[in-house]
Amino acid sequence: MPRYEFRCRACGDTFEVNRPMAEASQPASCPQGHIDTVKLLSTVALTGRGGGPAGGASAPAGGGCCGGACGC
Repeated sequence: MPRYEFRCRACGDTFEVNRPMAEASQPASCPQGHIDTVKLLSTVALTGRGGGPAGGASAPAGGGCCGGACGC
C-alpha cells in the first residue's frame, strides 16, 4: 500500500499515511488532531547492493547498440 506524506499547517508536524491509491487525494488529520494539512510531493530513491543495478544483480553482458540488455 502506498505511503503519503503530509504536513500540518497548524503545528508544522510532518507525518505519513498508508492508504490505497484511490484515496490519495483525501484529506488527512495530523496526529495532534488538526485538520489543516497539505499533502507533500515525495520522491522515492531505490538503491541496489554492490554498486550494480537495483537488487544486486549484475548487468547483462553482450554487445549490440545497447550492451545486449534489450536483445537487439
